[in-house]
Amino acid sequence: MVAHVHPVSARFSDQLIAVLPRLRRFAAGLSRSTTEADDLVQAACERALTREHQFQEGTRFDSWMFRIVQTIWIDQLRSREVRKEDGNIAEERLGTDEPVRRVEARLALAEARRAMALLPPDQRTTLMLVTVEGLSYKQAAEVAGVPVGTIMSRLARARIALQQLLETTAGERRRATDADA
Repeated sequence: MVAHVHPVSARFSDQLIAVLPRLRRFAAGLSRSTTEADDLVQAACERALTREHQFQEGTRFDSWMFRIVQTIWIDQLRSREVRKEDGNIAEERLGTDEPVRRVEARLALAEARRAMALLPPDQRTTLMLVTVEGLSYKQAAEVAGVPVGTIMSRLARARIALQQLLETTAGERRRATDADA
């Protein structure tokens, strides 16, 4: 017996293609690895395509997709915990062919990414949804499946912790520079 396959609507595929860069950025923020992020986005796209019928027209497609990415990521973390896997993958090295004016910006971004990686997962997810993806508190709450007040609280704690981590790193860098002088 052959199951009837419904073709993906053009509107659905257009929306999926349009949200891919944002999904990849969100997945990279969650996983802290571009390789894992790509796998996560691929799994999310596969799930979305097989469950197109579950998407409700009139709702935000990007929020639906962020929720799928987050759900898959949480499932993967739980699976690793059960198997006691180490999910850490070495950071990719920065390219050395960047113009000098971009090096400082890239280093600052890398520093911010490292600091974000140290945040608890719920704070990191909230920070990514609101500050990087630009979702409203209400939209982020829907994606995370928590009340808006929880999003506001997590975001406040994440911002404070991130600022403290970045200040600590800057202080260590100044002390190292002073020691070298």
